[in-house]
Amino acid sequence: MAEPAGAIGIALLRRHIGRQFERLRVQAGLTQDQAAERVELSKSTLIRMENGTDGVKFRDVQVRHMLEQYRATDTDREVLMALTAETRLGPRKSWWHDYTETSLPPWFAMYVSLEDSAAVIQYYEQELVPGLLQTKSYAERVMQVPPGFVAADEAARRVQARLERQSLLTRPMAPRLEVAMGEAVLHRLLGMGRAIAEEQLQHLLDVTQRLNVELSIVPWAAGMHGGVASGAFILLHFPRDPITDEPLEPPMAYSDLLTGAMYLTKPAEVDSYRLVWSDVQKNCLDPDASRLLIITFLEGLHSDGEPHSRMVQEQPQR
Repeated sequence: MAEPAGAIGIALLRRHIGRQFERLRVQAGLTQDQAAERVELSKSTLIRMENGTDGVKFRDVQVRHMLEQYRATDTDREVLMALTAETRLGPRKSWWHDYTETSLPPWFAMYVSLEDSAAVIQYYEQELVPGLLQTKSYAERVMQVPPGFVAADEAARRVQARLERQSLLTRPMAPRLEVAMGEAVLHRLLGMGRAIAEEQLQHLLDVTQRLNVELSIVPWAAGMHGGVASGAFILLHFPRDPITDEPLEPPMAYSDLLTGAMYLTKPAEVDSYRLVWSDVQKNCLDPDASRLLIITFLEGLHSDGEPHSRMVQEQPQR
């Protein structure tokens, strides 16, 4: 597996930096002409910076001046100073690794920005309901483990950020979300208490009514499959250029850890996770059968509290 920091492609990083500078300029109410004059750069250089063009230098003094002129927040200053420093020092520096003090850790903030740009999100989870499909109560419970890792006020901010992130699925031009989730997630829900389980199961049924959301369950009966070896991961696929029909960004695999994350952009790395995704899909119940299984768990809460697991054996797989 690739080294986490070294896996971050500089080209992808430059594009991300460029988008952040464009966002700050627009927030400051400046056109490119006005901004170029304000930050003492040629318009062409400013455009190249915002486009993340390879070869553009993000000099420390210049970056500070731009952030000052754009009236950037302290968080934006901290993140962009770290990101631009990475373009000067090369891909082996772990600029993000120890950032854990904000409600949205910078290493995850970068993922959120990339997720926001994705056209298709393929999400494999074996233990938890994916963040984009969590209810508030479920997310609050998740933030409590391990006990003491996240302070109560910080946990509350992270839950709020997670819920706001879910607006991604209902916005205009929303991405397509394809989720493959292990059956263990449903069983673990039953141990979280009836109220949390009932609300979360019903939410899964509701959200999968959306045309851009597909949820499939990997039953225990499937036995071994690629996801067992890989663990949870996300594949992001970016929009295609309307003229060339080529992806605007290469696909990327992402996997988060307790205190950091891995961004995998090398073709061989991404191909490995695509292979896993394909194998997981072959072992999933189809979406209709997955929905029936969730209903079975929900009905079990209203009877003896136990799911009718025999049904798993009877459902067709892909």
